[in-house]
Amino acid sequence: MPETATLSSKFQISIPKAIRTAQHWEAGLTFAFIPKGTGVLLVPVPKREELKGLAKGASATDYRDRSDRV
Repeated sequence: MPETATLSSKFQISIPKAIRTAQHWEAGLTFAFIPKGTGVLLVPVPKREELKGLAKGASATDYRDRSDRV
């Protein structure tokens, strides 16, 4: 059975400990809420240091623009 949480009268939700532990989430972490159909994805926002080198070796040539899509 999946973990559950209840929305409080102040519109707050506590993330179950099993989920926090499994994901290594700590207090103060920032999240993005992404609407998806009738639900919402909860995604941690990475810190700037974690993004360093992410696009290493990427080339700005030969990319597809929206006008190229079929």
